[in-house]
Amino acid sequence: MLHGTVALFMFLAVQSAAVEAPIPALALTGETAEIFLREAEVVELEEYDNKGITNPRRAILADGGRTLRAVFKDVDDLHVKWKTDDGRIFFNVVDSYRNEVASYELDKLLGLGLVPPTVERQIGHEVGSLQLWIEGAMTEWERKKVKKLRPPDMEAWNNQVSTLKIFLQLVWDTDFNNISNVIVDESWKIWKIDSSRAFHSKRKLRQEDSLNRFSRKLLAALENLDRDELEKTLKPWLSLRQTKMLWQRRTRILELAEERVAEFGEAAVLYD
Repeated sequence: MLHGTVALFMFLAVQSAAVEAPIPALALTGETAEIFLREAEVVELEEYDNKGITNPRRAILADGGRTLRAVFKDVDDLHVKWKTDDGRIFFNVVDSYRNEVASYELDKLLGLGLVPPTVERQIGHEVGSLQLWIEGAMTEWERKKVKKLRPPDMEAWNNQVSTLKIFLQLVWDTDFNNISNVIVDESWKIWKIDSSRAFHSKRKLRQEDSLNRFSRKLLAALENLDRDELEKTLKPWLSLRQTKMLWQRRTRILELAEERVAEFGEAAVLYD
């Protein structure tokens, strides 16, 4: 009788844990995810409620064993003069799905795991980027403005935010203030989406004063980044000038980290 009671208790505990376990943000990662995005059947392509102005659509994909969601974006425009909602003006802004793919490929080179798997794909007569959907997540706008939730581990959260800030300046995303482009999953991991207006052709960082803390891992990845490999990897997606300016910003970030350490010390500037 006791044995049966213990067994029942253990079964219920396992069931409860299964119910409370967070939904995996990504069902697939790496090359497996890329193959799925390129080859799975597009069951449906639909409009969905979002704050984007580039008309992204949600794709339902199936390969016979899995059915997953993704975001399809086919925008490919050049804005000679582009004005943001808060009045900022930028010139020659490339707003393209190619930047979405480039952002993911750069993320892979740096080993960040910040950008969801993204590939180029033709759906019907349209060619665009297809990015795996982050499940069970909310935008940073929803977290701050609607749900008003506080991360459970503020140190870990602040480290993620610092890395995100560096990445946003590295890719010079002209939409850097849009917190709807930052996704937070159930494990409190940050994801960067909607990078179609990234890779602006500027040599200087957008706002050096906002970069005060640096990930040792990211600095090492930037230091070890091979320029030839970078140019070869991003050539299908970025112009030569975009890649050249990206390299200049990478160099400045490394210099800036050294300056911050010299001024404030490693303990205040660097984190693991």
